[in-house]
Amino acid sequence: MTQCTSVECTVGNRTIVIETGKVAKQANGAVLLRCGDTIILGTATMSSEPREAVDFFPLTCDYEERKSAVGKISGGFVKRGGRPSEKAVLTSRLIDRPIRPLFPKGMRNDVQVIAMPLSVQLECQPDTLAMVAASAALTVSDIPFNGPIGAVRIGMINGEFIINPSVEEQNIADLDLVVAGTKEAVTMLEGGANQVPEETVLQAISVAYDEIVKLCEAQEELAQKAGTVKADVPLYKVDPEILQAVRDTSAAAIVEALCDPDKASRENSTNEVKQEIVARLAEQFPEREVEIGEAAEQVIKEEFRKLILDRGIRVDGRTPEQVRDIWCEVGLLPRVHGSGLFTRGQTQVLTSLTLGSLDDAQIVDSLEEDSEKHYMHFYNFLPFSTGETRPLRAPGRREVGHGALAERALKYVVPGPEEFPYTLLLMSEVLESNGSSSMASV
Repeated sequence: MTQCTSVECTVGNRTIVIETGKVAKQANGAVLLRCGDTIILGTATMSSEPREAVDFFPLTCDYEERKSAVGKISGGFVKRGGRPSEKAVLTSRLIDRPIRPLFPKGMRNDVQVIAMPLSVQLECQPDTLAMVAASAALTVSDIPFNGPIGAVRIGMINGEFIINPSVEEQNIADLDLVVAGTKEAVTMLEGGANQVPEETVLQAISVAYDEIVKLCEAQEELAQKAGTVKADVPLYKVDPEILQAVRDTSAAAIVEALCDPDKASRENSTNEVKQEIVARLAEQFPEREVEIGEAAEQVIKEEFRKLILDRGIRVDGRTPEQVRDIWCEVGLLPRVHGSGLFTRGQTQVLTSLTLGSLDDAQIVDSLEEDSEKHYMHFYNFLPFSTGETRPLRAPGRREVGHGALAERALKYVVPGPEEFPYTLLLMSEVLESNGSSSMASV
């Protein structure tokens, strides 16, 4: 007999039920989250051993759409489905951002979080519910996690806030804001607004936070009922003696290298300093060159941060409020409908505009009703923009996310097809990158 444990809470005017112990019991943690007729399966799995020779936390977050969740069969020749939709990619990023900082520092075990909508009612949108399901799966699992987090979408129609609006309400709202956070603080914001005052946005965040606390408390109650005990996972930590040796012998050289105003020259200088540190300390700490290099990287980050907090300057010598020189040019490309080149310091983006008919609109085949997009903004991050070589592949999550960010920034000021019966396609090519290429695309 399957032993199920469940909790429920009211968010806005809807009841959310989270249960564990019924399905996917081979995962470290699994929950079913229900809101109306929307049901999300959230799972969390961790490798038994830490990954060797990595200097990062190997976390993967995936949102797996299934058209069967809304009683649809995929269009086109292939019915199984292929690469994730843009909506799935953006939702995967939504899940990732608020939970990634909440894992213990130094964790090297692979962790995979999967959220899968099994049934979707369009009045109960699945994306923010998937964020909660992912957090709940981690919370009831034995995976070390300093959560939980809650997440809600706040809309505003005619000056009134709506918590977790339906798709129809979201489409006509003047504010569309996703807020995520723990019981103590907000950890992520993502949204767009039709020229809404800052005070209104702050008020919306406050309203959302009250609902986030309810979701966090429900997950904590679920973990307590389920008897969750967190595993003792080894955490990677640089030897304090090596770390102190790097600080004592090389902090000044690191600061000097960091203060080079040119990006390429600065990277070369810091790499040279790092190599010198490894060579200098290799005799004192034999056969620990990799650990010395990681200690050097940690001290570089420390000094980078101190420059801003203690001295009020950035690595290129600017103050935190100072903007790099900006230069713009339009009409560069004679055979396109519009073009603009934006340069800010060592960041440069070339954007072209293509004007098409209404028939050129993009058909969006999603869990929602099929729709058309008459305004699109694509972002491409080319390897030469950072002086690197790498194979050219299909757009990755970062490129899809930055394109959506730029698209949302202009969405509310671009006229709709009723006023402007054309399709607009903006294509931003990053030619140089030294920070904030997404905003340069806008």
